[in-house]
Amino acid sequence: MVRYQAGDVVRTRKPHPCGGDRWEIMRTGIDIRIKCLTCGRVVMLPRAKFDKSIRAVMGPGENNKKGLTDGS
Repeated sequence: MVRYQAGDVVRTRKPHPCGGDRWEIMRTGIDIRIKCLTCGRVVMLPRAKFDKSIRAVMGPGENNKKGLTDGS
């Protein structure tokens, strides 16, 4: 079973109507909330449907990389 974390970027099998296929995970649990990185649309999916629609985990998003400082 793949473990997803908030901030991970994933690629879907089918593109979003805007043309983008990269999404950032915003929340995990029974339902997963994702945000399209092309248009900014936020979608909530049941975990089972989300697992079927994912092609690849691209890695952590910009805000989730280790060693990155917040500027303070």
